[in-house]
Amino acid sequence: MAAPASAPPAPSSLKRIVAASLIGTTIEWYDFFLYGSAAALVFNKLFFPDSDPLVGTLLAFLTYAVGFAARPLGALVFGHYGDRLGRKKLLVLSLLLMGSATFAIGLLPTHATIGSVAPVLLTVLRLVQGFALGGEWGGAVLLVSEHGDAKRRGFWASWPQTGAPAGQLLATGVLSALTALLSESAFLAWGWRIPFLLSGVLVIVGLWIRLSVDESPVFKAALAQAEARKSASAATEKMPLVAVLRHHWRDVLIAMGARMAENISYYVITAFILVYATTKADLSKQTALNAVLIASAVHFAVIPVWGALSDRFGRRPVYLLGAVGIGLWMFPFFMLIDSSSFGSLLLAVTVGLVFHGAMYAPQAAFFSEMFATRMRYSGASIGAQFSSVAAGAPAPLIATALLNDYGSSTPIALYVIAAALITVVAIGCAKETRHRDLADIGAGSGKGEEGPAVRAAGARTV
Repeated sequence: MAAPASAPPAPSSLKRIVAASLIGTTIEWYDFFLYGSAAALVFNKLFFPDSDPLVGTLLAFLTYAVGFAARPLGALVFGHYGDRLGRKKLLVLSLLLMGSATFAIGLLPTHATIGSVAPVLLTVLRLVQGFALGGEWGGAVLLVSEHGDAKRRGFWASWPQTGAPAGQLLATGVLSALTALLSESAFLAWGWRIPFLLSGVLVIVGLWIRLSVDESPVFKAALAQAEARKSASAATEKMPLVAVLRHHWRDVLIAMGARMAENISYYVITAFILVYATTKADLSKQTALNAVLIASAVHFAVIPVWGALSDRFGRRPVYLLGAVGIGLWMFPFFMLIDSSSFGSLLLAVTVGLVFHGAMYAPQAAFFSEMFATRMRYSGASIGAQFSSVAAGAPAPLIATALLNDYGSSTPIALYVIAAALITVVAIGCAKETRHRDLADIGAGSGKGEEGPAVRAAGARTV
């Protein structure tokens, strides 16, 4: 028989869990995005000083992309142990790894001090960042998704997603304040280190909050069932990765396709824009940072709204609206920036991030609802992070290279539009999941398949 639906937690308990996930993801995204902003603004001068300015930026973005290459490995390792040991333990470890790597970047000698060893060490620390973030996302959204009920899961699960714009807001805000207060020479000499060193304090706060929450009740129930089946049959439970590839490979492909437009558009809008606005549109570094700062605040505000709308209208319609919207916005996006005014730049970035939020908000609940409990951390993480290698990782690099080769925004706009088409196809191949009971998934057979209640509802994705 299918497992009964779990009772929703008390509102105060759920809010504490949401807060713990949100604060942790904010800190991790702060660390990750801080590197991206620094790569666009200072790393080309400090770690690749012998290169042409635009080539130096390309090299800096290459180390930025390396962090994405480590994210699938983090997804595999954290997903495996998160499905075996629990979500909470792995979330604590991911926060420690990310914070330690970011703090170490703040202490790193530059090329002027140790030569070519400096970019090598920078790349190694970026790999650690990527590995940690690859494991963070799945655990954070699952901790909230598995504590809540189906009726408002899209809304509550969207709150950890706001950690991305909150982290972007925090990272950009700190950099913007420093560039406003310090001279160019002081910022390059020592000021850029302050945001990285600040991560040490933030991690202590995040750990204190994250250690205070309980493990997901859905996971604990699924673990108990698995242990009971194991004792009764003496059978060895399959590794989560093996079970995902056997029972949910279509869902993994859908998740990867769904991430293409969301991931590529975000890094073009928030990271590459710092290059484009300062080199092509002749806007100041401070102006570009301020535009991203204000737009990130709007992004933060609209994500829970889109999450609530996904509860009312479904995950697919909201996601499709975002994918189509971002594709249609790309040419106006660059036309506005080319006008070289702050108001036009702000409008371009803000509207772009609003459309991005329509994809990003329902993503947490949508991906969680695709996979059975004992392989959910692995499935959601693999689907999300493997796509980042082809999507977010090279996005600023490809956009910068296209700008360097063609001197025009048209190829960059077409690049994002192509990603939007892939996402539209992927979401078109999915079925709606918003009525799915996470406690029911996998309860029917013990092999990662859905229970009869889910099959009867016709909620399985394809």
